[in-house]
Amino acid sequence: MLPDLVDTNVAWADDLVRNIKTIRASQNLFDDLSADPADWAAAITAEAEERIPTAASVITRPFDYGTVISYSFDPAHWQATRFGDGTRYGVWYGSTDVVTTVYETVFHWHRFLMDSYAGEDRGIVGERRLYDVRCEALLIDLRGKERRHADLVHRTSYAFTQRLGHFLHGQGSNGLLVRSARSKGVNAAILRRERLSNVRERMLLTYRCNPAQDHCAVEREPGRVWMKVRPSALY
Repeated sequence: MLPDLVDTNVAWADDLVRNIKTIRASQNLFDDLSADPADWAAAITAEAEERIPTAASVITRPFDYGTVISYSFDPAHWQATRFGDGTRYGVWYGSTDVVTTVYETVFHWHRFLMDSYAGEDRGIVGERRLYDVRCEALLIDLRGKERRHADLVHRTSYAFTQRLGHFLHGQGSNGLLVRSARSKGVNAAILRRERLSNVRERMLLTYRCNPAQDHCAVEREPGRVWMKVRPSALY
């Protein structure tokens, strides 16, 4: 790696915001397969046997993904992330503020919708749950370095950043801070789960996206628009 790229550290001792998929109202995940409660119980038991046990999934799940994909699945079927190819190690992503997580997750969700529902001229609903997670770690500080290394925030290619992530993981790095490619905010890519702790729920959000009209409304309270995002501006 270029020496001037990884020569700055920051002692981070603050919260990071994690934004993940959820549902506002609890649902039985197997009731569409059978009307028999006994079948639901059997399906839940079978699913639990294959699931990796974890005491704090908001922290550990991204690292579990790296392990599962490496040994159980064809990597070609999984989408890589900015600092990991999804097969050799997991990467936990958070942001220093809520708005940045919205831009990041709208981009990824919209890309999924365009792959699956590009012709739909209607609002498609997705629900998100946000958490504050404590991070205490010495991190590589890449903030501002995108001015000399534009590939850090490349919007369509992760080739450079995956090489960087692989290098840092091999060096035993805790992770890094870097400017978001979708906004002016800052993201963290954490490589060691033990640097994360104290998960606290922060809020629920609802995304209403119309793939045909390049429009995504973000609601904190159902039916009341909090943010409007134009997905095409994120690409």
